[in-house]
Amino acid sequence: MGRPRILILGGTGEARLLAEALAARGNCDVLLSLAGRTEKPAAQPVPVRIGGFGGAAALADYLKVGGYDLLIDATHPFAERISANAAFAAEASGIAAIALRRPEWQRLPGDRWQEVRSIPAAIEALGSSPRRVLLAAGRQGAHFAEAAPQHFYLIRSVDPVAPPLALANVDYLLDRGPFTLEGECALLKQHDIDAIIAKNSGGAATYAKIEAARLLGIEVMMVARATASTVKTVETIEAALAAVDHLVAPAMKRGV
Repeated sequence: MGRPRILILGGTGEARLLAEALAARGNCDVLLSLAGRTEKPAAQPVPVRIGGFGGAAALADYLKVGGYDLLIDATHPFAERISANAAFAAEASGIAAIALRRPEWQRLPGDRWQEVRSIPAAIEALGSSPRRVLLAAGRQGAHFAEAAPQHFYLIRSVDPVAPPLALANVDYLLDRGPFTLEGECALLKQHDIDAIIAKNSGGAATYAKIEAARLLGIEVMMVARATASTVKTVETIEAALAAVDHLVAPAMKRGV
């Protein structure tokens, strides 16, 4: 029998770190799949495929044809469609699956959060009076800002917003985390920001803006996560490695 095969659905720092840890073990074959939405993805420690699968059924077929033993959903906490497809594909193919999800940020004393269900709801929650907004929820939802043109928007994203927004009062900032508390405080002060729109992504890489908002008394429109994955979910790389050992241990022994 061959070595166990693992497909990781990635696009996060956690996915890269998990792939790196599995590659260092050297006892399984790992393929990391990226959606291809980022123009210049970070270097990865294992072989990579880029692009979608064509839906949940197609992903199930890919798993079966490829002889995979385990599917790991390590996508962004807000990549809801691919997570749903992953859960369906695992069940349809009979292949074991886990989800690696960083814990959500928790409200702390001093936080001025207004929790909302979506970016449009966050835009609406800004109110009618003009505000100065850091929109740090990814470029794909930036166009929702056009519904409230009275505000100034500083839109930060990894890749350019295309096409540019039909807004008179907007600036763009291309940057990739991790960010520092000092840098975030300086950015918010420089642009006189009085509101932040953010997704509750969790993790350390982009948490500095939440800390900065707390220190400066800035309101945060916090977009909540959707319902959790239906597959077994772990929150750390260590827990994911333990789950891998449990789920594919028989295959690993065969591959020795």
